[in-house]
Amino acid sequence: MDDFQLHSALASHDVKRRLHGYDLRCAFEVVSINERLYCDAFRRRRRVSEFSDAGTAYAHRSLPSHTIESTGHLIKGCLGGGILGIHEAYMKAGLWTAVVLSVLFGVYITYCIHILITSAQTLYKRLHITELSYPDVAEASMETGPFPRLRKYSKLFRYAVDFIICFDLFGACCVYQIIIAKTIKQLVENNIHAMDEGNPHLRIYILALLLPILLLCMITTLKYLAPFTLVADLFIIVCVVATVVYGYSVAPDISNRPGWKNVVGFFEFCGIAVFSMEGVGVSLPIENNMKNPMEFPKVLCAGMSVVVSFLVLVGFFGYWGYGEESSSPVTLNFPLETFPLILRCLMAIMIFVTYALNFWAPFNLVWHYLAKRHDPAKHWLWERVYRAVFIAFITVIAVAFPNIGNLMGLLGAFCLSNMGFIFPAIIELLVVWEEPGLGRCNWRLWKNVFVIIIGILLFVAGTYSNLKGLLNL
Repeated sequence: MDDFQLHSALASHDVKRRLHGYDLRCAFEVVSINERLYCDAFRRRRRVSEFSDAGTAYAHRSLPSHTIESTGHLIKGCLGGGILGIHEAYMKAGLWTAVVLSVLFGVYITYCIHILITSAQTLYKRLHITELSYPDVAEASMETGPFPRLRKYSKLFRYAVDFIICFDLFGACCVYQIIIAKTIKQLVENNIHAMDEGNPHLRIYILALLLPILLLCMITTLKYLAPFTLVADLFIIVCVVATVVYGYSVAPDISNRPGWKNVVGFFEFCGIAVFSMEGVGVSLPIENNMKNPMEFPKVLCAGMSVVVSFLVLVGFFGYWGYGEESSSPVTLNFPLETFPLILRCLMAIMIFVTYALNFWAPFNLVWHYLAKRHDPAKHWLWERVYRAVFIAFITVIAVAFPNIGNLMGLLGAFCLSNMGFIFPAIIELLVVWEEPGLGRCNWRLWKNVFVIIIGILLFVAGTYSNLKGLLNL
Protein backbone atom coordinates (compact mmCIF):
# COMPACT_ATOMS: atom_id res chain seq x y z
CA MET A 1 0.00 0.00 0.00
CA ASP A 2 1.47 3.41 -0.87
CA ASP A 3 0.31 7.01 -1.12
CA PHE A 4 0.26 6.95 -4.94
CA GLN A 5 -2.30 4.16 -5.06
CA LEU A 6 -4.40 5.72 -2.28
CA HIS A 7 -4.59 9.11 -3.96
CA SER A 8 -5.36 7.49 -7.32
CA ALA A 9 -8.24 5.58 -5.77
CA LEU A 10 -9.63 8.52 -3.85
CA ALA A 11 -9.36 10.95 -6.76
CA SER A 12 -11.46 8.82 -9.09
CA HIS A 13 -15.23 8.71 -8.59
CA ASP A 14 -15.52 5.09 -9.70
CA VAL A 15 -12.38 4.00 -7.79
CA LYS A 16 -10.61 2.13 -10.54
CA ARG A 17 -7.28 1.29 -8.98
CA ARG A 18 -6.57 -1.47 -6.53
CA LEU A 19 -4.89 -0.47 -3.30
CA HIS A 20 -1.68 -2.30 -2.30
CA GLY A 21 -1.18 -3.02 -5.95
CA TYR A 22 -4.54 -4.62 -6.76
CA ASP A 23 -7.40 -3.13 -8.76
CA LEU A 24 -10.59 -2.78 -6.70
CA ARG A 25 -12.84 -2.02 -9.62
CA CYS A 26 -14.87 -5.17 -9.10
CA ALA A 27 -15.58 -4.02 -5.54
CA PHE A 28 -17.55 -1.06 -6.87
CA GLU A 29 -18.78 -2.11 -10.31
CA VAL A 30 -21.02 -5.03 -11.16
CA VAL A 31 -20.46 -4.68 -14.89
CA SER A 32 -19.32 -7.93 -16.47
CA ILE A 33 -16.14 -7.84 -18.47
CA ASN A 34 -18.01 -9.49 -21.34
CA GLU A 35 -20.54 -6.64 -21.37
CA ARG A 36 -17.87 -3.99 -20.90
CA LEU A 37 -15.19 -5.11 -23.31
CA TYR A 38 -16.47 -7.37 -26.01
CA CYS A 39 -18.61 -6.55 -29.01
CA ASP A 40 -20.60 -9.17 -30.95
CA ALA A 41 -17.86 -9.35 -33.54
CA PHE A 42 -15.39 -10.38 -30.89
CA ARG A 43 -17.66 -13.16 -29.66
CA ARG A 44 -17.72 -14.45 -33.24
CA ARG A 45 -13.89 -14.63 -33.02
CA ARG A 46 -13.26 -11.73 -35.37
CA ARG A 47 -10.08 -9.92 -34.47
CA VAL A 48 -10.35 -6.25 -33.60
CA SER A 49 -7.68 -4.36 -35.53
CA GLU A 50 -4.57 -3.25 -33.69
CA PHE A 51 -3.99 0.43 -33.02
CA SER A 52 -1.74 1.87 -35.68
CA ASP A 53 -0.26 4.24 -33.12
CA ALA A 54 0.61 2.70 -29.77
CA GLY A 55 0.16 6.05 -28.07
CA THR A 56 -3.50 6.21 -29.12
CA ALA A 57 -4.41 3.54 -26.63
CA TYR A 58 -3.08 5.57 -23.71
CA ALA A 59 -4.11 9.08 -24.72
CA HIS A 60 -6.98 9.32 -22.24
CA ARG A 61 -5.25 8.06 -19.10
CA SER A 62 -5.87 10.31 -16.12
CA LEU A 63 -3.23 11.53 -13.66
CA PRO A 64 -0.30 10.03 -15.61
CA SER A 65 3.02 9.60 -13.82
CA HIS A 66 6.51 9.83 -15.27
CA THR A 67 9.15 7.11 -15.31
CA ILE A 68 10.97 8.22 -12.15
CA GLU A 69 7.71 8.57 -10.22
CA SER A 70 6.56 5.16 -11.39
CA THR A 71 9.87 3.62 -10.28
CA GLY A 72 9.34 5.07 -6.82
CA HIS A 73 5.80 3.69 -6.71
CA LEU A 74 7.03 0.22 -7.68
CA ILE A 75 9.68 0.23 -4.95
CA LYS A 76 7.19 1.36 -2.32
CA GLY A 77 4.62 -1.15 -3.48
CA CYS A 78 7.02 -4.10 -3.29
CA LEU A 79 8.64 -3.27 0.04
CA GLY A 80 6.28 -4.26 2.83
CA GLY A 81 6.32 -6.28 6.02
CA GLY A 82 8.14 -9.13 4.30
CA ILE A 83 11.45 -7.29 4.43
CA LEU A 84 11.33 -7.45 8.25
CA GLY A 85 11.51 -11.25 8.12
CA ILE A 86 13.83 -11.91 5.17
CA HIS A 87 16.80 -12.57 7.50
CA GLU A 88 14.95 -15.64 8.80
CA ALA A 89 14.82 -16.93 5.23
CA TYR A 90 18.62 -16.56 5.04
CA MET A 91 18.89 -18.51 8.29
CA LYS A 92 16.88 -21.37 6.78
CA ALA A 93 18.79 -21.65 3.49
CA GLY A 94 22.34 -20.66 4.43
CA LEU A 95 24.08 -17.33 3.88
CA TRP A 96 25.60 -17.64 0.42
CA THR A 97 22.86 -19.87 -0.96
CA ALA A 98 20.33 -17.23 0.06
CA VAL A 99 22.28 -14.39 -1.56
CA VAL A 100 22.49 -16.21 -4.89
CA LEU A 101 18.84 -17.28 -4.76
CA SER A 102 17.72 -13.74 -3.90
CA VAL A 103 19.31 -12.42 -7.08
CA LEU A 104 17.97 -15.31 -9.19
CA PHE A 105 14.46 -14.91 -7.80
CA GLY A 106 14.68 -11.17 -8.41
CA VAL A 107 15.47 -11.77 -12.09
CA TYR A 108 12.83 -14.48 -12.39
CA ILE A 109 10.09 -12.42 -10.76
CA THR A 110 11.02 -9.40 -12.88
CA TYR A 111 10.66 -11.47 -16.03
CA CYS A 112 7.27 -12.87 -14.99
CA ILE A 113 6.00 -9.35 -14.29
CA HIS A 114 7.30 -8.33 -17.71
CA ILE A 115 5.34 -11.04 -19.56
CA LEU A 116 2.18 -10.15 -17.61
CA ILE A 117 2.49 -6.46 -18.54
CA THR A 118 3.30 -7.30 -22.17
CA SER A 119 0.22 -9.52 -22.36
CA ALA A 120 -1.94 -6.78 -20.84
CA GLN A 121 -0.66 -4.21 -23.34
CA THR A 122 -1.46 -6.57 -26.20
CA LEU A 123 -5.01 -6.93 -24.89
CA TYR A 124 -5.35 -3.13 -24.61
CA LYS A 125 -4.73 -2.85 -28.34
CA ARG A 126 -6.96 -5.74 -29.33
CA LEU A 127 -9.88 -4.56 -27.21
CA HIS A 128 -9.40 -0.81 -27.77
CA ILE A 129 -9.21 -0.01 -24.05
CA THR A 130 -6.59 1.73 -21.96
CA GLU A 131 -6.28 -0.34 -18.79
CA LEU A 132 -7.13 -3.67 -17.19
CA SER A 133 -6.78 -5.04 -13.68
CA TYR A 134 -5.12 -8.40 -13.03
CA PRO A 135 -8.49 -10.24 -12.80
CA ASP A 136 -9.59 -8.45 -15.99
CA VAL A 137 -6.45 -9.60 -17.82
CA ALA A 138 -6.97 -13.18 -16.66
CA GLU A 139 -10.59 -13.27 -17.78
CA ALA A 140 -10.00 -11.44 -21.07
CA SER A 141 -7.08 -13.68 -22.04
CA MET A 142 -9.19 -16.82 -21.70
CA GLU A 143 -12.39 -15.31 -23.12
CA THR A 144 -10.57 -14.10 -26.26
CA GLY A 145 -8.06 -16.92 -26.44
CA PRO A 146 -7.62 -19.55 -29.16
CA PHE A 147 -9.44 -22.37 -27.37
CA PRO A 148 -13.27 -22.08 -27.57
CA ARG A 149 -13.78 -24.81 -24.98
CA LEU A 150 -11.87 -22.80 -22.39
CA ARG A 151 -13.98 -19.65 -22.72
CA LYS A 152 -16.63 -20.95 -20.36
CA TYR A 153 -13.94 -21.08 -17.67
CA SER A 154 -12.91 -17.42 -18.09
CA LYS A 155 -15.00 -16.33 -15.09
CA LEU A 156 -13.54 -19.17 -13.05
CA PHE A 157 -10.05 -17.97 -13.95
CA ARG A 158 -10.99 -14.49 -12.76
CA TYR A 159 -12.39 -15.86 -9.49
CA ALA A 160 -9.18 -17.84 -8.97
CA VAL A 161 -7.14 -14.63 -9.26
CA ASP A 162 -9.54 -12.84 -6.89
CA PHE A 163 -9.27 -15.69 -4.37
CA ILE A 164 -5.46 -15.71 -4.44
CA ILE A 165 -5.39 -11.92 -4.00
CA CYS A 166 -7.67 -12.10 -0.96
CA PHE A 167 -5.86 -15.08 0.56
CA ASP A 168 -2.52 -13.31 0.17
CA LEU A 169 -3.62 -9.98 1.66
CA PHE A 170 -5.64 -11.46 4.53
CA GLY A 171 -2.63 -13.67 5.25
CA ALA A 172 -0.39 -10.61 5.28
CA CYS A 173 -2.71 -9.15 7.93
CA CYS A 174 -1.95 -12.23 10.08
CA VAL A 175 1.77 -11.55 9.67
CA TYR A 176 1.32 -7.90 10.64
CA GLN A 177 -0.66 -8.81 13.75
CA ILE A 178 2.06 -11.22 14.91
CA ILE A 179 4.79 -8.62 14.25
CA ILE A 180 2.94 -6.04 16.36
CA ALA A 181 2.34 -8.55 19.17
CA LYS A 182 5.98 -9.69 19.27
CA THR A 183 7.19 -6.09 19.36
CA ILE A 184 4.84 -5.18 22.22
CA LYS A 185 5.83 -8.32 24.14
CA GLN A 186 9.52 -7.47 23.93
CA LEU A 187 8.92 -3.86 24.97
CA VAL A 188 6.81 -4.93 27.96
CA GLU A 189 9.29 -7.55 29.14
CA ASN A 190 12.30 -5.33 28.30
CA ASN A 191 14.19 -8.45 27.27
CA ILE A 192 15.89 -8.82 23.91
CA HIS A 193 15.64 -12.61 24.27
CA ALA A 194 11.92 -12.63 25.11
CA MET A 195 10.45 -16.01 24.20
CA ASP A 196 7.05 -16.67 22.65
CA GLU A 197 6.26 -19.02 25.53
CA GLY A 198 6.93 -16.39 28.22
CA ASN A 199 4.39 -15.22 30.76
CA PRO A 200 2.05 -14.17 29.28
CA HIS A 201 2.36 -16.18 26.08
CA LEU A 202 2.68 -14.42 22.72
CA ARG A 203 -0.80 -15.68 21.84
CA ILE A 204 -2.25 -13.53 24.64
CA TYR A 205 -0.71 -10.42 23.09
CA ILE A 206 -2.09 -11.37 19.67
CA LEU A 207 -5.55 -11.89 21.14
CA ALA A 208 -5.35 -8.59 23.04
CA LEU A 209 -4.90 -6.78 19.71
CA LEU A 210 -8.30 -7.98 18.48
CA LEU A 211 -10.31 -5.07 19.90
CA PRO A 212 -7.94 -2.24 18.80
CA ILE A 213 -7.67 -3.73 15.31
CA LEU A 214 -11.43 -4.24 15.15
CA LEU A 215 -12.06 -0.58 15.99
CA LEU A 216 -9.40 0.61 13.53
CA CYS A 217 -10.78 -1.47 10.67
CA MET A 218 -14.26 -0.04 11.14
CA ILE A 219 -12.86 3.12 9.52
CA THR A 220 -14.10 2.96 5.94
CA THR A 221 -12.79 6.38 4.82
CA LEU A 222 -9.25 5.96 3.60
CA LYS A 223 -8.34 9.64 3.64
CA TYR A 224 -7.77 9.42 7.40
CA LEU A 225 -5.22 6.63 6.93
CA ALA A 226 -3.49 7.75 3.72
CA PRO A 227 -0.87 10.08 5.31
CA PHE A 228 0.59 7.18 7.28
CA THR A 229 1.69 5.31 4.16
CA LEU A 230 4.59 7.64 3.35
CA VAL A 231 5.79 7.55 6.96
CA ALA A 232 5.67 3.74 6.91
CA ASP A 233 7.82 3.72 3.76
CA LEU A 234 10.41 5.93 5.46
CA PHE A 235 10.56 3.59 8.44
CA ILE A 236 11.28 0.66 6.14
CA ILE A 237 14.33 2.52 4.82
CA VAL A 238 15.44 3.36 8.37
CA CYS A 239 15.12 -0.34 9.29
CA VAL A 240 17.33 -1.32 6.34
CA VAL A 241 20.06 1.09 7.43
CA ALA A 242 19.73 0.09 11.10
CA THR A 243 19.98 -3.61 10.23
CA VAL A 244 23.22 -3.04 8.32
CA VAL A 245 24.73 -0.95 11.14
CA TYR A 246 23.67 -3.08 14.11
CA GLY A 247 24.13 -6.40 12.31
CA TYR A 248 27.66 -5.54 11.20
CA SER A 249 28.59 -4.28 14.68
CA VAL A 250 28.01 -7.73 16.24
CA ALA A 251 28.87 -9.92 13.24
CA PRO A 252 31.30 -12.80 13.89
CA ASP A 253 33.74 -14.23 11.37
CA ILE A 254 31.66 -14.80 8.26
CA SER A 255 32.95 -18.37 7.98
CA ASN A 256 30.87 -19.18 11.07
CA ARG A 257 27.71 -18.83 9.02
CA PRO A 258 26.95 -21.89 6.86
CA GLY A 259 26.57 -21.27 3.16
CA TRP A 260 24.04 -24.10 2.72
CA LYS A 261 21.59 -25.77 5.10
CA ASN A 262 19.24 -28.40 3.65
CA VAL A 263 16.54 -28.99 1.04
CA VAL A 264 13.64 -28.21 3.40
CA GLY A 265 15.28 -24.90 4.34
CA PHE A 266 15.81 -24.20 0.65
CA PHE A 267 12.09 -24.37 -0.11
CA GLU A 268 11.18 -22.47 3.06
CA PHE A 269 13.53 -19.72 1.86
CA CYS A 270 11.89 -19.69 -1.57
CA GLY A 271 8.45 -19.03 -0.09
CA ILE A 272 9.63 -16.20 2.17
CA ALA A 273 11.74 -14.62 -0.58
CA VAL A 274 8.87 -14.61 -3.08
CA PHE A 275 6.53 -13.16 -0.44
CA SER A 276 9.04 -10.39 0.33
CA MET A 277 9.86 -9.24 -3.21
CA GLU A 278 6.83 -10.10 -5.35
CA GLY A 279 5.64 -7.04 -7.25
CA VAL A 280 3.11 -8.54 -9.65
CA GLY A 281 0.16 -7.02 -7.82
CA VAL A 282 1.47 -3.48 -7.85
CA SER A 283 2.80 -3.56 -11.41
CA LEU A 284 -0.45 -3.31 -13.40
CA PRO A 285 -1.89 -0.29 -11.53
CA ILE A 286 1.44 1.52 -11.97
CA GLU A 287 1.59 0.68 -15.67
CA ASN A 288 -2.05 1.76 -16.02
CA ASN A 289 -1.13 5.19 -14.67
CA MET A 290 2.07 5.83 -16.64
CA LYS A 291 2.27 8.65 -19.15
CA ASN A 292 4.33 6.41 -21.43
CA PRO A 293 3.57 2.76 -20.56
CA MET A 294 6.05 1.52 -23.15
CA GLU A 295 8.81 2.62 -20.75
CA PHE A 296 7.59 0.27 -18.05
CA PRO A 297 10.49 -2.18 -18.66
CA LYS A 298 12.88 0.56 -17.49
CA VAL A 299 10.73 1.12 -14.41
CA LEU A 300 10.61 -2.60 -13.73
CA CYS A 301 14.36 -3.16 -14.00
CA ALA A 302 15.29 -0.12 -11.91
CA GLY A 303 12.62 -0.68 -9.26
CA MET A 304 13.23 -4.40 -8.79
CA SER A 305 16.99 -3.79 -8.60
CA VAL A 306 16.44 -1.53 -5.60
CA VAL A 307 13.97 -3.96 -4.00
CA VAL A 308 16.32 -6.93 -4.34
CA SER A 309 19.25 -4.84 -3.04
CA PHE A 310 17.31 -3.84 0.08
CA LEU A 311 16.24 -7.43 0.72
CA VAL A 312 19.79 -8.73 0.31
CA LEU A 313 21.11 -6.08 2.73
CA VAL A 314 18.56 -6.92 5.44
CA GLY A 315 18.83 -10.66 4.90
CA PHE A 316 22.62 -10.78 4.71
CA PHE A 317 23.45 -8.49 7.63
CA GLY A 318 20.50 -9.68 9.70
CA TYR A 319 21.61 -13.31 9.53
CA TRP A 320 25.35 -12.61 9.59
CA GLY A 321 25.00 -10.46 12.68
CA TYR A 322 22.42 -12.38 14.71
CA GLY A 323 22.78 -15.93 13.40
CA GLU A 324 20.64 -18.84 14.50
CA GLU A 325 19.22 -16.94 17.47
CA SER A 326 17.73 -14.17 15.35
CA SER A 327 14.05 -13.33 15.71
CA SER A 328 11.43 -11.90 13.36
CA PRO A 329 10.84 -9.04 12.82
CA VAL A 330 14.49 -8.06 12.48
CA THR A 331 13.97 -5.04 14.77
CA LEU A 332 13.64 -7.41 17.75
CA ASN A 333 17.36 -8.17 17.46
CA PHE A 334 18.46 -4.56 17.87
CA PRO A 335 20.00 -3.60 21.24
CA LEU A 336 17.79 -2.26 24.04
CA GLU A 337 19.00 1.31 23.60
CA THR A 338 17.09 4.55 23.17
CA PHE A 339 17.02 4.81 19.37
CA PRO A 340 16.21 1.12 18.70
CA LEU A 341 13.44 1.24 21.34
CA ILE A 342 11.90 4.31 19.71
CA LEU A 343 12.22 2.62 16.32
CA ARG A 344 10.41 -0.47 17.64
CA CYS A 345 7.54 1.61 19.05
CA LEU A 346 7.08 3.66 15.90
CA MET A 347 7.36 0.60 13.67
CA ALA A 348 4.62 -1.16 15.66
CA ILE A 349 2.37 1.90 15.25
CA MET A 350 3.03 2.13 11.52
CA ILE A 351 2.34 -1.58 10.98
CA PHE A 352 -0.83 -1.21 13.04
CA VAL A 353 -2.11 1.48 10.66
CA THR A 354 -0.85 -0.45 7.63
CA TYR A 355 -2.96 -3.40 8.81
CA ALA A 356 -6.11 -1.34 8.25
CA LEU A 357 -4.97 -0.31 4.77
CA ASN A 358 -4.01 -3.88 3.91
CA PHE A 359 -7.34 -5.20 5.19
CA TRP A 360 -9.36 -2.63 3.24
CA ALA A 361 -8.38 -3.93 -0.21
CA PRO A 362 -9.31 -7.65 0.04
CA PHE A 363 -12.35 -7.00 2.21
CA ASN A 364 -13.90 -4.69 -0.37
CA LEU A 365 -13.24 -7.32 -3.00
CA VAL A 366 -15.12 -9.89 -0.88
CA TRP A 367 -17.84 -7.40 0.07
CA HIS A 368 -18.58 -6.89 -3.63
CA TYR A 369 -19.88 -10.47 -3.72
CA LEU A 370 -21.43 -10.57 -0.24
CA ALA A 371 -23.37 -7.32 -0.63
CA LYS A 372 -25.61 -8.89 -3.28
CA ARG A 373 -27.05 -11.23 -0.65
CA HIS A 374 -28.39 -8.47 1.60
CA ASP A 375 -30.91 -5.65 1.51
CA PRO A 376 -29.15 -2.49 0.26
CA ALA A 377 -30.81 -0.52 3.06
CA LYS A 378 -28.89 -2.63 5.59
CA HIS A 379 -25.55 -2.72 3.81
CA TRP A 380 -24.03 -0.37 6.40
CA LEU A 381 -24.81 -2.89 9.14
CA TRP A 382 -23.85 -6.07 7.32
CA GLU A 383 -20.58 -4.57 6.09
CA ARG A 384 -19.49 -3.96 9.68
CA VAL A 385 -20.65 -7.40 10.77
CA TYR A 386 -18.57 -9.04 8.05
CA ARG A 387 -15.60 -6.83 8.87
CA ALA A 388 -15.77 -8.04 12.47
CA VAL A 389 -16.08 -11.68 11.37
CA PHE A 390 -13.08 -11.50 9.04
CA ILE A 391 -10.90 -9.73 11.61
CA ALA A 392 -11.86 -12.31 14.24
CA PHE A 393 -10.96 -15.11 11.83
CA ILE A 394 -7.60 -13.50 11.02
CA THR A 395 -6.90 -13.22 14.75
CA VAL A 396 -7.77 -16.88 15.30
CA ILE A 397 -5.30 -17.92 12.58
CA ALA A 398 -2.59 -15.66 14.05
CA VAL A 399 -3.18 -17.09 17.54
CA ALA A 400 -3.09 -20.65 16.24
CA PHE A 401 0.08 -20.20 14.14
CA PRO A 402 2.26 -17.37 15.56
CA ASN A 403 5.21 -18.21 13.32
CA ILE A 404 6.15 -15.27 11.11
CA GLY A 405 8.72 -17.04 8.94
CA ASN A 406 6.67 -20.09 8.01
CA LEU A 407 3.51 -18.02 7.60
CA MET A 408 5.24 -15.71 5.12
CA GLY A 409 6.73 -18.73 3.38
CA LEU A 410 3.32 -20.38 3.09
CA LEU A 411 1.78 -17.24 1.60
CA GLY A 412 4.65 -16.89 -0.84
CA ALA A 413 4.56 -20.52 -1.93
CA PHE A 414 0.78 -20.94 -2.05
CA CYS A 415 -0.34 -17.55 -3.35
CA LEU A 416 2.51 -15.90 -5.18
CA SER A 417 3.73 -19.01 -6.99
CA ASN A 418 0.34 -18.91 -8.72
CA MET A 419 -0.14 -15.17 -9.03
CA GLY A 420 3.49 -14.39 -9.85
CA PHE A 421 4.60 -17.35 -11.97
CA ILE A 422 1.90 -19.77 -13.14
CA PHE A 423 -0.89 -17.32 -14.04
CA PRO A 424 1.33 -14.89 -16.05
CA ALA A 425 2.72 -17.80 -18.09
CA ILE A 426 -0.77 -19.15 -18.83
CA ILE A 427 -1.99 -15.66 -19.77
CA GLU A 428 0.90 -15.09 -22.16
CA LEU A 429 0.29 -18.42 -23.88
CA LEU A 430 -3.39 -17.56 -24.40
CA VAL A 431 -2.53 -14.10 -25.75
CA VAL A 432 0.29 -15.05 -28.17
CA TRP A 433 -0.92 -18.50 -29.29
CA GLU A 434 -2.35 -17.27 -32.62
CA GLU A 435 -0.65 -13.90 -32.97
CA PRO A 436 2.34 -13.50 -33.06
CA GLY A 437 2.44 -17.28 -32.58
CA LEU A 438 4.67 -19.64 -30.62
CA GLY A 439 7.81 -18.86 -32.62
CA ARG A 440 10.44 -21.12 -34.16
CA CYS A 441 10.41 -24.58 -32.58
CA ASN A 442 7.53 -23.37 -30.38
CA TRP A 443 10.02 -21.59 -28.12
CA ARG A 444 7.33 -19.46 -26.45
CA LEU A 445 5.44 -22.61 -25.52
CA TRP A 446 8.47 -24.34 -23.98
CA LYS A 447 9.57 -21.17 -22.22
CA ASN A 448 6.20 -20.78 -20.51
CA VAL A 449 6.00 -24.49 -19.74
CA PHE A 450 9.32 -24.08 -17.91
CA VAL A 451 7.96 -21.08 -15.98
CA ILE A 452 4.83 -23.05 -15.05
CA ILE A 453 6.88 -26.06 -13.90
CA ILE A 454 9.01 -23.84 -11.63
CA GLY A 455 5.83 -22.30 -10.25
CA ILE A 456 4.25 -25.70 -9.59
CA LEU A 457 7.45 -26.95 -7.93
CA LEU A 458 7.52 -23.93 -5.64
CA PHE A 459 3.79 -24.28 -4.98
CA VAL A 460 3.99 -27.95 -3.98
CA ALA A 461 7.36 -28.14 -2.22
CA GLY A 462 7.22 -24.65 -0.71
CA THR A 463 3.68 -25.07 0.57
CA TYR A 464 4.49 -28.49 2.05
CA SER A 465 7.72 -27.44 3.79
CA ASN A 466 6.29 -24.22 5.22
CA LEU A 467 3.03 -25.85 6.25
CA LYS A 468 5.02 -28.60 7.96
CA GLY A 469 7.02 -25.97 9.85
CA LEU A 470 3.86 -24.06 10.70
CA LEU A 471 2.23 -27.15 12.17
CA ASN A 472 5.48 -28.30 13.85
CA LEU A 473 5.21 -31.73 12.23
